[in-house]
Amino acid sequence: MIPAKYRNIVFAFFMSSIMSFLMSMIITFINLGLVDDFFIRWMEAYIKAFLFAFPIIFVVAPFVHKITNKLIK
Repeated sequence: MIPAKYRNIVFAFFMSSIMSFLMSMIITFINLGLVDDFFIRWMEAYIKAFLFAFPIIFVVAPFVHKITNKLIK
């Protein structure tokens, strides 16, 4: 198992990976439709999206947790 001190990194990795995967598929489909090279274009978009999403989520997640905790009591 991964030690608890890496919780934020592991969370950011999985959250950014899953969200980038799904959103890049949806946006690629909306923009291009189901073209012959859809999968290749989707994977290119996924990699680019993940490279941005991982550090963004790593930085933003603590603020989102604080806002959520203030709203829910």
